[in-house]
Amino acid sequence: MDRDLAPLAARLRALPPSCGPVRLIAVDGHAGSGKSTFAGRLADALGGVPVVHTDDLATHEELFAWGERCADQILGPLSRGETARYGVYDWVRGEFTEERALAPAPLVLVEGVGAGRRALRPSLACLLWMELASEHSWERGRLRDG
Repeated sequence: MDRDLAPLAARLRALPPSCGPVRLIAVDGHAGSGKSTFAGRLADALGGVPVVHTDDLATHEELFAWGERCADQILGPLSRGETARYGVYDWVRGEFTEERALAPAPLVLVEGVGAGRRALRPSLACLLWMELASEHSWERGRLRDG
């Protein structure tokens, strides 16, 4: 376990469920701020909890307009204690090519730009914001995305 994240993991486990039986935790921040890396480390510190990436929900045409898709395909089923099934967008092919199943685990992370948006907050147990100086975020994003 990542000992640096152990205290945070313990605090998150102690939160009450926020979306049916699920404690939904958002990891949000600017592009290139380290959200995906941090969410992966946190998921490991929490014992391998599932992580939903907003990049799987967004499309070329709807970079930020994935909220309704998230509500219908993920939040609705999880709030009812059901397995969510959501489409995964293939950024190379430009279409949804895969479907993922997400069981209502005790704790689920959602990471990506907009993961903590106002429309999702009623379903969140906690919002974690990643902050990095804009010049560092920009450089990280360019290195990653070209």
